[in-house]
Amino acid sequence: MMQEQIKNINSLEELQALYTATFGKNGTMTAKLKEMKNLDNDARVALNLENQTLRELFKTRQMEIENAILMAGLQKQKLDVSLNPMPENRGTLHPLTQSLTEISSILESFGYTMHTGPQVEDDWHNFTALNTPLHHPARDMQDTFFLPNGNVLRTQTSAIQIRAMESSGVPIKMFGVGATYRKEWDATHGPMFGQIEGLYIGQGITMSDLIADVRAFLSKFFEIENVELRIRPSYFPFTDPSIEIDLKWKNDKWLEIMGAGMVHPNVLRNCGADPDVYQGFAFGFGWDRLAMLKYNLPDLRDLYNNDVRWLKSAGF
Repeated sequence: MMQEQIKNINSLEELQALYTATFGKNGTMTAKLKEMKNLDNDARVALNLENQTLRELFKTRQMEIENAILMAGLQKQKLDVSLNPMPENRGTLHPLTQSLTEISSILESFGYTMHTGPQVEDDWHNFTALNTPLHHPARDMQDTFFLPNGNVLRTQTSAIQIRAMESSGVPIKMFGVGATYRKEWDATHGPMFGQIEGLYIGQGITMSDLIADVRAFLSKFFEIENVELRIRPSYFPFTDPSIEIDLKWKNDKWLEIMGAGMVHPNVLRNCGADPDVYQGFAFGFGWDRLAMLKYNLPDLRDLYNNDVRWLKSAGF
């Protein structure tokens, strides 16, 4: 019977050929339907039923064959979960961002509040208010990026301290963070580098408070329980006395970490504070230099080249 013949077909090509032989222009069912006008009513009903049944059988078998082909293809594409997966490329925070986030978190836990300021500064905030004399080398063209209108690209984030004291007054405990610019470019210096400067002005603040805060900060950042520091006298126009602080590193080599000192009385006066009532300290460092040490990087410039291959090889 035709029904059995349709059910036994396993390819779409064979099914299409049989369908054409049945319902095509010269098909067997087509010929029967042409003679329907000569049939009695019962014969017509039987022929219509046969025609409808065969068409539904063809449609059903076509869907069965197509589904079988699909399932066979899926079986060939089955994923073997026992295979090692392809390496996943996942983005991470840049090491400078990581170090800045950690440094800021530590200082805030010590009670310091974050401040920012403009990168293009005027002479007052960048030099004069910080007690920088007219003959100081920082004012020389070979050290500072001067703009045609007399302003400069900020050479230090100390300018943020001046703005903070002008707006908030004293006492104050804050740190400024931002980019600074100087005409330097080698393995340990760049023309643009991130700098952080802390300031604590109050009553009865001493050098011992400064060293204690710096020691606690470095110990927490580098995860060194008993951090060894070396304090050397230095000179900065905005602090008096001024010091340089060195850190004894893993290879027993002393590394310069930051400059610091007690805020100069002239700086306090320039910001409207009475140096006979208020005292305080300031410290400053480049957070990219600290990132170099923390992540054991040989060249500061690697941090700014944005080479994804280097970042991956360095473990970031």
